[in-house]
Amino acid sequence: MSRARVEQEIRRFLAIKPVQVAELDLEGAEAVLRPGPGSPPVTDGEVFLLVRRGGRPVGTLLGRVPEGADPKTVLAGPARERFAEEPAGANAAGSTAAPPPPVPDTTVVIATRERTDRLAHALDSMLAQDHPDFEIVVVDNAPVTDATRDLIERKYAERVRYVTEPVPGLAVAHNRGVEAARGEVIAFTDDDVVADPRWLTELTAPFAADPGLGCATGLILPARLRTPAQVLLESHGGFAKGFTARTYDPHDPPADDPLFPFTAGRFGSGANMAFRTGVLRAVGGFDPATGAGTLARGGDDLYGFVRVLAQGHRLRYTPQALVWHHHRETWRDLETQAYGYGAGLTAYLTAILVNRPALLPAFLARLPRGLAYARALTATRETDAGGAPGDHDDRTHPWPRRLSRLQRRGMAYGPVGYLRARRALRTGPASGGSR
Repeated sequence: MSRARVEQEIRRFLAIKPVQVAELDLEGAEAVLRPGPGSPPVTDGEVFLLVRRGGRPVGTLLGRVPEGADPKTVLAGPARERFAEEPAGANAAGSTAAPPPPVPDTTVVIATRERTDRLAHALDSMLAQDHPDFEIVVVDNAPVTDATRDLIERKYAERVRYVTEPVPGLAVAHNRGVEAARGEVIAFTDDDVVADPRWLTELTAPFAADPGLGCATGLILPARLRTPAQVLLESHGGFAKGFTARTYDPHDPPADDPLFPFTAGRFGSGANMAFRTGVLRAVGGFDPATGAGTLARGGDDLYGFVRVLAQGHRLRYTPQALVWHHHRETWRDLETQAYGYGAGLTAYLTAILVNRPALLPAFLARLPRGLAYARALTATRETDAGGAPGDHDDRTHPWPRRLSRLQRRGMAYGPVGYLRARRALRTGPASGGSR
């Protein structure tokens, strides 16, 4: 890559301006505008807007508030035009409220390591959940100080169980949470999220409605878009999987996904997922040689999704289960993330084939299309190809070649990293990618 090209990419990156984050609830003729979690009130400038109707997330858009204009008035117009009122019915705003869905008793697991400031915000949002029957378990992963323990004992002792896991790695920490769980369903989120008050209810209700459901995932939106790195990541899709609920059934594979179930990244992400506890335990939990904090760099959540699907259980994506995620903030963070995503993708595939070799024929049958998918996934994107939340396909932030190359390098490294991580677990404490 030429020096001129590098300098051009750096200039483009540094020119990216902050975007405000807000949510607008359309209640009949009224509209309520609120800043996003941890954000100041909306002023003039660009705004990433979550639109709700009667509290339910229905979509996002990107708007601009002129200087001196009223933000709510400016944003409500395009929001109403884009997300027209639903027909009268059970889900329409203003209709008779349906009784709340039944929900199973649930354990929420948050793995953390030396990030008490963010953990406190996450826990505060957990304690504000409207779910009637849940517990919270914080897994302190390979702690080097007593800061997390002190926080729990000082502020949350009556509502949060604290456990430690000395072996570093996100999958190992999550497995420790699986061991500690008492709930019929176990939900996982990260220490850098703020959960919507209905997150846990919406995420777990599908388990009561569908006895064959093994896993559920939900919507992840950006809590802040203050730095070029955060805006760039969200401009190219972020972690969101859209606003259409969908069930993935291994007995009725989706016609639009010939790589199913190996394109697990389409199902959701580890910051917003839940499993039927007995199902997750039956498949052996997460592979401890995957995930952040190991030499494999990632892939633990994708491994869990495919293992559950491979056992014949369904997976449900529900956009009503919303968490706000604090994206990484710097260019160096993006480099680490791009490499880690590439490595995690091929590491989890390696883990699947090592732990369930019966899937090898199905994997080999999909391999040619899978290679084409990998090439498309890591291609340099001058502008977003569409489908990103907030109409970010209208934005002009190109995806840097440097990040595409790092992702491809990560893919090449992933199988080696996974095998090294397995060996490290047998011989002693692992070291590897940062959390």
